Amino acid sequence: MATEVQPTPTPAHELTYEHGQLPKLRSNYGAHLDPTTVAWMRETPADTPLSEMRRRFEQEGYIFVKHLLPREDVLSVRSAYFTHLSPTGILAPGTSPVEGIFNPLADPVAHHGNGGTDLPSEQDKVERLISAHTHPTYLSFLEHPALRTFVQNFMSWSSDILIKRTLLRHNVPQGFSTGIHYDKIFLRAGEADFLTAWVPIGDCTAEGGGLMYLENSTDVGMAMEEAFASRAKDLSPEERINGFNVNMAKDGQLSHDAVELTSAIEAGVHGGEKRKRRWLVGDYEAGDAVFHNPYMIHGAVKNEDVEGRIRLSTDLRFYEEGSALDERWMRDVWRPGDGL
Repeated sequence: MATEVQPTPTPAHELTYEHGQLPKLRSNYGAHLDPTTVAWMRETPADTPLSEMRRRFEQEGYIFVKHLLPREDVLSVRSAYFTHLSPTGILAPGTSPVEGIFNPLADPVAHHGNGGTDLPSEQDKVERLISAHTHPTYLSFLEHPALRTFVQNFMSWSSDILIKRTLLRHNVPQGFSTGIHYDKIFLRAGEADFLTAWVPIGDCTAEGGGLMYLENSTDVGMAMEEAFASRAKDLSPEERINGFNVNMAKDGQLSHDAVELTSAIEAGVHGGEKRKRRWLVGDYEAGDAVFHNPYMIHGAVKNEDVEGRIRLSTDLRFYEEGSALDERWMRDVWRPGDGL
């Protein structure tokens, strides 16, 4: 008797959410995303050959590397961060710092950690956000050999430079999330291309405030940047490289409404090839990392984690040593009002 041929399963990154299967996802403002416009990111195991990783990165604009870092090393950073912030009342009573469960009685607005203008009003909380960037556990993590060796090998660099102004951000449930943007907006002064690593510090489900990427959006980001540069040609050199100049939104973001932005892109308002694009999301685990190019459009999902977990992550930008990097980002660690 002939063996029945089993159908090939659909790759995970091509599966869209079925209605009701998972909570709908949204950005800061606007409607929830239609489930048919959301799909899983392609997952790439850490032991995948570098040639295949590079092919995926070139084709898709990002690479979602699973289990790149030891889980326990990532969780130690999470524990240290929320121990550092615990005096602010951010954590639910009776929970541990490594869990990072938001205090249900606290006001989300009072515990912003996104940086820029999205800051708590209490100065003590702001100072703790600043000093977290120089916490010994975090600084040690930035030099993690698994991360730094991967970057050098993946990019074929003999040596890398991690810019000093890293971003260590938390996102509380129902708080204000990172808006939608591409990274070149904020690093325009350097001529060289850079590589961004977004590292979730702890587990983060699809609805837990992690990043979402607009599918195949590199061409749109490049078209937007070309248009911004054209409109800025009469500005001073300092203003042209400013991510908050008169041609930009006040916070440098493209939008805080994913549905509205997608509609505008599909209508050809922002340039780039007209086609349907989905928002790609992931179920992130401690130890994962996503790498993306300077023009890939992305932003955070609003944190609606059912367990009340606070999303913690770090944004890291790498250049090849000796390249023309954006020196503004080498002056100091993140500080509010530094213009970047």
